[in-house]
Amino acid sequence: MEYQALVFIFGLMIGSFFNVCIYRLPLGQSVVQPPSHCRQCGQRLGVIDLLPVVSYLALRGRCRHCGQAYSVRYLLVEVLTGCLFVWCYALLGWSFLLIKALLFTAFMICITYIDYDHRLILDKVLVCLAGAGVIIEALLPSLGIGSIAAGILAGGGILLLIAAVSGGGMGMGDVKFGLALGVWLGFPQILLLLFLAFLLGGSAGIVVLACGLKTRKDVIPFGPFLAAAAFFSLLFGQEIIAWYLGLY
Repeated sequence: MEYQALVFIFGLMIGSFFNVCIYRLPLGQSVVQPPSHCRQCGQRLGVIDLLPVVSYLALRGRCRHCGQAYSVRYLLVEVLTGCLFVWCYALLGWSFLLIKALLFTAFMICITYIDYDHRLILDKVLVCLAGAGVIIEALLPSLGIGSIAAGILAGGGILLLIAAVSGGGMGMGDVKFGLALGVWLGFPQILLLLFLAFLLGGSAGIVVLACGLKTRKDVIPFGPFLAAAAFFSLLFGQEIIAWYLGLY
């Protein structure tokens, strides 16, 4: 239990850094400089302002210098990251696979929120995602070159075909995201990922339309659904595929 608490705290700290990445990367800003500061008054934030969760709750979600309210999403990103990290640890324990899962989860969280905010999946993030996948596979081979190549072709090819026939319903950022995910998941897990992503995206679309939250003309970013499906496919893909094949 104590290890889970440590992993959760580590996740909160990483989630705090993710908040910086999510805000600055789409603006082309460094995630290191300048140091964290209040966007309203410009005051540099100290340690007391940056303690994950604790600072937000203690300061009631406001800057202690000017009183500017902070978005509750800062808190949500930290807690979500902590919870997902603990989930990965509970499934994988202390292992190299845990490092792989945590790194992958980090990319998925950043991509999800950036795409949600800006309808944009950054090329530089995808290059880092694909590069990290290659390094992980080199250090701990588990897929094989053939599986990765097929995963890249399937992940990018299927989404490219959909982008071509949808008339703008899917962007090239999603296509490139599919290519990068193929490096991590290989074949046939990339097919499971795409199935889950379209299932999640379609279900969410029906719900928001039925509730009047969106109209048919509104754009719903697909990146978050790809990221969520990728997370589940990485952790449970082999078991799901084995179960499915066992039905026949």
